[in-house]
Amino acid sequence: MITASFGEQGFAILDEIFSRQEIAAIISRISAADTSRPQFRKTKDLFAIRRFLHEIPGMAELLFTPALMAIVRAYAGGEQFLVKSIYFDKPEGSNWFVAWHQDLTISVDRRLEHPGFENWTVKQGQFAVQPPVNVLESILTVRIHLDDADEGNGALRVVSGSHRDGVVRADTRGEGERVCCVGAGGVMLMKPLLLHASGRVSDSRQRRVIHLEFCDRELPEGLGWAERIEALPGSGREVRMG
Repeated sequence: MITASFGEQGFAILDEIFSRQEIAAIISRISAADTSRPQFRKTKDLFAIRRFLHEIPGMAELLFTPALMAIVRAYAGGEQFLVKSIYFDKPEGSNWFVAWHQDLTISVDRRLEHPGFENWTVKQGQFAVQPPVNVLESILTVRIHLDDADEGNGALRVVSGSHRDGVVRADTRGEGERVCCVGAGGVMLMKPLLLHASGRVSDSRQRRVIHLEFCDRELPEGLGWAERIEALPGSGREVRMG
C-alpha cells in the first residue's frame, strides 16, 4: 500500500536498505565492466550506463534483494517488473547539472503509433516515447545510492507534491523545493511526474546512483517495453530477463 506521505509528496527516502558489503559488491561489479560499448557514456563530467542491468552481467541478482523487492511491493503493489535501468556517476568536481524537469518518456521496443503516445525519439538505437499520463502514474522510480548524497555533490532537488498536477511547465514549479539527502546504501523512491533537478558538484565527492523504474502495466498491442526484466520476488533472487 502506498503510504500517505509518499502519495502526497511524490517521493520518499529510506535509509540503509543495502549493507556496506552489498554496496561494495555492486561497485566492484561496475568497475570490472567493459566501458567501450555504445551503451556506456563517459566524459569528465559524467559516466552513465543505459540498459544497466543488461549491460552488466549478474547485476540484477545483486540489486533485486528481498529488502528492495519488499519496498517495491509495499509502495507500488501488484506484479511489478523492471522497465528501465540507468547508472549515473557524477565524479568529483563535475560541472554537469540537470535542469528542472519531469521524466516523461518510456523506452519501447519499436515505433508503433497508438493514441496518446507522442514525441517519439531515438537515442543510441533505442525508441523512446511520451505515453499517456496514466502510464507514467503507474511507474515507481527507485534510486539506489552508492555514495552519500547531499547538496555538495549534486543531490537531487525536488518540488514536493508537483507530481499531482500532471504534465507541467518546469518554470511554474512554485513552492515546496527540497534537497534530497540520501546516505550510501539508502534508497529514494519517486514518481516520474515529480519535478526534479540536480546541481553541479561543489566539493571533492562523487555521487553514484542506480536508477530503476518498475511498472505493472502492459502497453497497447504490438508495443513492448524495451528493457523488461521480471524480478520474481517470491522465489529468492531468481531473475528472468525479457
